[in-house]
Amino acid sequence: MDAKVQMGMRFQVIQPYMSLSKRPTIVIPSKQYSPGSRGSCRVKIGATSQLRILNCTGNSKNGDGSVRRSAVREELNGEEEEEEIKNRENLKRAYPFHEIEPKWQHYWEVNRTFRTPDDVDTSRPKFYVLDMFPYPSGAGLHVGHPLGYTATDILARFKRMQGFNVLHPMGWDAFGLPAEQYAIDTGTHPKITTSRNIERFRMQLKLLGFSYDWDREISTIEPEYYRWTQWIFLQLLKRGLAYQAEVPVNWCPTLGTVLANEEVIDGVSERGGHPVIRKPMRQWMLKITAYAERLLEDLDALDWPESVKEMQRNWIGRSEGAELEFPILDANGWERGIKINVYTTRPDTVFGATYLVLAPENSLLSSLVSAKQSKYVEEYREFALRKNDLERTELQKEKIGVFSGGYAKNPANGKSIPIWVADYVLGSYGTGAIMAVPAHDARDHEFALKYEIPVCSVVKPYDESCNRLGEPYVGDGIIMNSSSSTTGLDINGFSSQEAASKVIDWAEKTGNGSKKVNYKLRDWLFARQRYWGEPIPVIFLSDTNESVPLPETALPLTLPDLDDFTPTGTGEPPLSKAVSWVETTDPLSGKSARRETSTMPQWAGSCWYYLRFMDPKNSKELVDKTKERYWSPVDVYVGGAEHAVLHLLYSRFWHKVLYDIGVVSTKEPFKCVINQGIILGEVQYTAWRNRDGNFVSADSAAVLDDLYQEKIPEEKVMKSGDSFVLKENPNIRLIARAHKMSKSRGNVINPDDVVSEYGADSLRLYEMFMGPLRDSKQWSTSGIEGVHRFLGRVWRLIVGLASLDGTCKDGTVAVNDEPTIEQLRTLHKCIDKVTEEIEGTRFNTGISAMMEFINTAYKWDRHPRSIIEAFVLLLSPYAPHMAEELWFRLGHSSSLAYEPFPKANPAYLKDSTVILPVQINGKTRGTIRVDELCTEEEAFQLACVDEKLSKYLYGQTVKKRIYVAGKILNVILDPQTVKVARL
Repeated sequence: MDAKVQMGMRFQVIQPYMSLSKRPTIVIPSKQYSPGSRGSCRVKIGATSQLRILNCTGNSKNGDGSVRRSAVREELNGEEEEEEIKNRENLKRAYPFHEIEPKWQHYWEVNRTFRTPDDVDTSRPKFYVLDMFPYPSGAGLHVGHPLGYTATDILARFKRMQGFNVLHPMGWDAFGLPAEQYAIDTGTHPKITTSRNIERFRMQLKLLGFSYDWDREISTIEPEYYRWTQWIFLQLLKRGLAYQAEVPVNWCPTLGTVLANEEVIDGVSERGGHPVIRKPMRQWMLKITAYAERLLEDLDALDWPESVKEMQRNWIGRSEGAELEFPILDANGWERGIKINVYTTRPDTVFGATYLVLAPENSLLSSLVSAKQSKYVEEYREFALRKNDLERTELQKEKIGVFSGGYAKNPANGKSIPIWVADYVLGSYGTGAIMAVPAHDARDHEFALKYEIPVCSVVKPYDESCNRLGEPYVGDGIIMNSSSSTTGLDINGFSSQEAASKVIDWAEKTGNGSKKVNYKLRDWLFARQRYWGEPIPVIFLSDTNESVPLPETALPLTLPDLDDFTPTGTGEPPLSKAVSWVETTDPLSGKSARRETSTMPQWAGSCWYYLRFMDPKNSKELVDKTKERYWSPVDVYVGGAEHAVLHLLYSRFWHKVLYDIGVVSTKEPFKCVINQGIILGEVQYTAWRNRDGNFVSADSAAVLDDLYQEKIPEEKVMKSGDSFVLKENPNIRLIARAHKMSKSRGNVINPDDVVSEYGADSLRLYEMFMGPLRDSKQWSTSGIEGVHRFLGRVWRLIVGLASLDGTCKDGTVAVNDEPTIEQLRTLHKCIDKVTEEIEGTRFNTGISAMMEFINTAYKWDRHPRSIIEAFVLLLSPYAPHMAEELWFRLGHSSSLAYEPFPKANPAYLKDSTVILPVQINGKTRGTIRVDELCTEEEAFQLACVDEKLSKYLYGQTVKKRIYVAGKILNVILDPQTVKVARL
């Protein structure tokens, strides 16, 4: 790099990724450099070397002593400056993703690369991979959404390359309260805002290069789709699985709709924070309880996370016990002929029942409340019914209730016991009444102590040390204090299990009860007082109010256009305002009728969409039976853990009904379910200050008053052990916490911004590299920069260095040489690892394997085409845009989407070294570690320098060598030299 002195300017030369210690300082003629970004310059020396130069010195000065702009800078005109700005942007990028990604996204769309034909070759294996399809909110995607989508896309691309027919669709769960509430707030029709949101989501997903079959796109708001949702409802109605009932519901007067329990938090609506009350309303219900046992039993065979299966088991809540009858007594202690049915899982404790508790909504309550207690009971009912079920059953909350003024008879001993009303008993569970056994139930015990109700112990622990004074014993044991000559029941001395059986036998013989299996699972409340939902295909005859299902030929029943979506204020749904739509005639009898004005819940459309993706354009049936038999069940279903219970449970219920009527061929819809973790925002650091403005360490903040928090920027923070502290004062420990992304916290990362700066492939790769798919992870901008640099290294390894303006030459640096054994071993170990990790959805470790390959490949002098092509195919599921471009530059004219995925050759996976025994004149003198394919000469030279063997070989004449590769080396020495050597 000879250079002449020009204007006394000296430059530090930086070749891309050259270490600081290797950067020479040289003098460069001014004609060989041009200004670059951030005060640097660019220089070209020789034909191929492209260097960046920093630390320019020696600029000439003006007459006043100020530094004058360089002659080169002064000569630039406006056009050249624009070109320079463009070049700067190119040089900032590790590789030209801004050109590659739009190019290949356009190619895929134009060529419909990922379209799954309607009629596939069913002799080939299938792979149906599905995302829980999104609700298209106005906020668009944030970087947490693509986590699961990227995982399913990797699986889809991988399976296509393995020769599978792949079904990988996308659609929109587009009905629901958020869109309707936005329409109310803005006066915009929900169809307009929903369609706009869908457009934005679709654009963002395409920007990330996901290989969806967009020809199969569906939306729950399209009549062609919800026609079949209505059809399923009619099938449920025919089989008695859909019915109307007066039930207590969460009613929000402001929103004008019924809310599900999960939509109510602390007595107010999750959306908007409006007050919610409990009130009885006539509602459509789905009888999911009829399928409770099957829903429970079939969980065992599913490849689902055990935590999800356990949540479903708990939600279904199967228990075995007894239903016992407690007669209600009048003021004189005589039976009134009315009985309270009580479900209990512990019939062995019946003698310990010292009071009954009714739920506030129990229908018998009004018939047994005394006149004296009537006012107090009604006030308590109104208070209790404002709470949701979760609040009422929370174990930590104080148990409160009110005495009804009535009494009942314990059937086991004939004693009179008081009847109380308390909200910790739910009207929806069991019979809405319990027998309270305060000696053996924690909630009953707390309640009894509060209201001074007698406590009678009837179970003695097997181990007396378990009996803690003053606390209820809730386990099994030996029954005591449980005998009555009046009723003829005596269970003293029996174990809990034996006693329970005897109580059930006695109850069935005497007519006081029976054995009962019960479930926590309640029937599905299926009506919403909303506009933006699927219309329910039922009419009511005007003269009789009889409900009549619409004939299937009348489907779809479409939503009418409404300008006013606001709540009516009367409890009537908004659809009641569409008078001309509501008033109709029965198509069969011609009688005057009115339509149902409640709509289906948002869950309805998402219960079965996986089936419609199999046959989305079918106008004659929900899904073609042949296609359903081929594609069912979904092989991998990926989504958030928040849907672990309700969505999955409702989908399983509908699927089983469709199985019973012959629409589907499998008992379960989803073979394997994966819950991806959430992506948290970047770590936020918080410090405490006292009233004087001085920092206080987080260690002592909990015991000090009058403190306020202050966010600390990352550059002022350092790590010390397991904690984070202030750089300027390491004694001040900080609070470091990553929160779930939300607009309110201001920590939402827009994927569009990330793609603009780093490219879609970098975002995809980083989200997979952050950690195991199922774990929660925190976002780190520095982390995505590292992955972006890795992709840049891949690009430079295969394409070569960019030119001075940041552009790349055509083609690659790959050569047609035969690969070495070591190169083949490196490649096939990478293939083996990447394949194994994709199949195990351990994508982060698969990326690590590819990084290791690239690190090794950089040490090679030449890069055989066969090795490079195989690596590009490995990379393609993760970084498809870059892989497609590299494949094209390697001389291929079509997409790699269906190229065979590389297979590892076991021959190259073995350890490349072996322990080779070395014999001298037939006697083993030691061993050496050699490559299993090393030559005889290489093995002999290693033996000569081995510390132990060299003493036998030094100065000796070798008469003969016997070598078996990988097995043994036998060196035969000349006897004369051996003899001399010994002297």
